[in-house]
Amino acid sequence: MRTFTHGEAVWDVASPQRRSRVAGLTMAGFRVPDLDALRMVPHPAVTLLLEFGAGSPVVDFAPGQQQRGSIVAGAGLGSGGAVRARGKNVECVQVRLSPVIARAVLGFSPADLDGAVVPLGDLWGREVSRIREQLADLSSWRDRFALTDALLARRHEAGAPVDPEVAWAWHRIVSSRGLIRVDGLAAEVGWSRKRLWSRFRSQLGLPPKRAVNLVRFDHAAHRLVTGEGAARVAADTGYADQSHLHREVMAFTGTTPSTVADEPFLAVDDIAWPNRGANTAV
Repeated sequence: MRTFTHGEAVWDVASPQRRSRVAGLTMAGFRVPDLDALRMVPHPAVTLLLEFGAGSPVVDFAPGQQQRGSIVAGAGLGSGGAVRARGKNVECVQVRLSPVIARAVLGFSPADLDGAVVPLGDLWGREVSRIREQLADLSSWRDRFALTDALLARRHEAGAPVDPEVAWAWHRIVSSRGLIRVDGLAAEVGWSRKRLWSRFRSQLGLPPKRAVNLVRFDHAAHRLVTGEGAARVAADTGYADQSHLHREVMAFTGTTPSTVADEPFLAVDDIAWPNRGANTAV
C-alpha cells in the first residue's frame, strides 16, 4: 500500500504483487476517505469497479445521471471530461480489461455498454453481492487481488473469445501506440474493410479509428505526466502539431494538456497499472 497526496486529498493505493492469470487484465486497490469529483481520464480498456467498503463510490457520467457501487464501463470512460467519481470512505478493487478479453470475462460484448456506466449488479445479479462480501471479509490487498483474479480467470476460461483477426488488429494498434493507418489493417488480416470494421465494433465496443485515437491519446497523456513539453509530446506521438494535441486532449478530457498532466487519477496510473504490464510490489 502506498500513500498518494494530491492537494488535500490522500489516497492509499495498492497494486498487485504478481501478474494476473489472464493476459490483458490488471488490477489496483484504492482506499480514499474523501473522493471529491475526481475526473476520470479515458483509457483504452474496459473498466470494472468492485467496491466493498463502508462507503460507496458514485460515478456521475451525464447531466443528472449517476451510478453507485460496483460498475462496468467501456473503453474510453470519461471522454469529453463528463465523468466524475466521488464518495466517502471508498474502498474498491478496480480492474482494467483489454477489450479483447472483456467479452469473455464480462459475459457480454463491450459494445452493449454503448458508452454508458452500467451497474454490475444488472449484469451479474446476486454474484456482485457475494463478491462484495468476500472482498470485505479479507484483511489484505494480496488476498483481495487473488480472489478477484481467480474469479475473473474462471469467467474468462468459460467465456467466448473474440475473432483472432479482431484480436490481432487490436494488438497491432496497441503495439504501434496508435501510429498505424487503420485502412491497412483489413488487408493485413485478409478481410474486407467492412467486415473488419463491423466485427471490431461489435466485439470490442469501439471502431478501429476510435481505438487508434484513444491509444495514441493515452500514450501522449502519460508522456505529459512525466513533465515533457506538449510540443515534444505532439511531435513524438503522431500529432500534426501542438495545436492538434491540444484539440485531442480537450476532446478526450475537457481540459488542456497542462491541466490533464496533473490529474490525480492519471498521476497514480503508473503505480496502479504499470505501463509495461508487470505489476509492482507494494
